[in-house]
Amino acid sequence: MLDDDERRARQEAHWLVTEFGAEAPLYAAMKAEKAIEQRDFGRCARWKRVLEILADSGPAELRRGAAVK
Repeated sequence: MLDDDERRARQEAHWLVTEFGAEAPLYAAMKAEKAIEQRDFGRCARWKRVLEILADSGPAELRRGAAVK
């Protein structure tokens, strides 16, 4: 069973792939950087987890997300 943080990170990753396709990791990295600048380390950890999820899904999933547009 997933905790709320993991569920939210997976939802964000899915949304990013749907919206931005192959550029999803770039968008997540920018969000993580902004969270660091604002010293919101909890939010930064979530965006880093989103990046991990995107990396695990691989390029084929990102291309499929881009094709949905």
